[in-house]
Amino acid sequence: MTAQGPQSRRRALFMVNPRARGGSLPLEAVRAVLETEFDLLETPLPPPGELSDLLRARADEVDLVILGGGDGTLNAAASGLYDTQLPLGVLPLGTANDFARTLAIPTDPLAAARVILAHPPRFIDLGDVNGHPFLNVASIGFSADLARALTREAKRYFGVVGYGIVAARLLIQSRLFTAYIEHDGTAEAVRTLQVSVGNGRHYGGGMTVEASATADDGQLDFYSLEVDHWWRLLALLPSLRAGTQGQWDDVRAFRTKKVVVRTSRPRPVNTDGELVTYTPAHFSIRPAAIRVHAPPQTVTRSGSGEQNSLHPLAEGTP
Repeated sequence: MTAQGPQSRRRALFMVNPRARGGSLPLEAVRAVLETEFDLLETPLPPPGELSDLLRARADEVDLVILGGGDGTLNAAASGLYDTQLPLGVLPLGTANDFARTLAIPTDPLAAARVILAHPPRFIDLGDVNGHPFLNVASIGFSADLARALTREAKRYFGVVGYGIVAARLLIQSRLFTAYIEHDGTAEAVRTLQVSVGNGRHYGGGMTVEASATADDGQLDFYSLEVDHWWRLLALLPSLRAGTQGQWDDVRAFRTKKVVVRTSRPRPVNTDGELVTYTPAHFSIRPAAIRVHAPPQTVTRSGSGEQNSLHPLAEGTP
């Protein structure tokens, strides 16, 4: 990290994903707001597989990272942010911006820029599956199949309409699979359409892992959709959006710090919209793993009740 005197201006590595849904928006006003406090070192965004390496390589030159993009862009930076401990400023420019919504970061880029100036970085957990960090949710089953199908057909179908068409077709064709789940000293076999493991609260452009989940509670939220027929999801949809699906008899839900999911044949694992690994999937939590400029979370859950969610160092200097 760079040395800072009392009056020194901090240096921010500033990158925008031009392929994000809002990546072509004019950002002159955003830059002007940020430049009142930071010297911006603007750098073209590298391919996703190289973003974390770039952060590691330039960690000694800057004091924080400001990224404009969606959840996929942020996911690509997670490993580098964890290794360097550079604070992150988020400019939500994606389609869903689930991580920003979880942290109450405004989806308007100018308002989000003001959040970076107004709020010091606070500690956020990361989920981990087979060594791959994730911010929002990792899933096996239907969501992973959908991510794979959209990768192939994104150019054939456009935007939200295309997403819905592909999702509806896959849902009708989907079949239950057997998953072997190990957690907290228990092991059980289930027939499921999808298992999901959440670090934060929101995912999938409007879905909620668990209504009271936060990204800094030190826990993973697990659920398994053990429905008899695909059309049961139509009845479940309001609960999936509200995060109350765990109250249904055909949804298994629990909180944990570690869980292993095995399948009879390798199945892909979708993390924040990207397929990154296969089962067997070993999930764990990395508590207080990275720091993000975001409004303070006033209350979170804990194993013994509610507590103030701010990490004891979260109000320190970035």
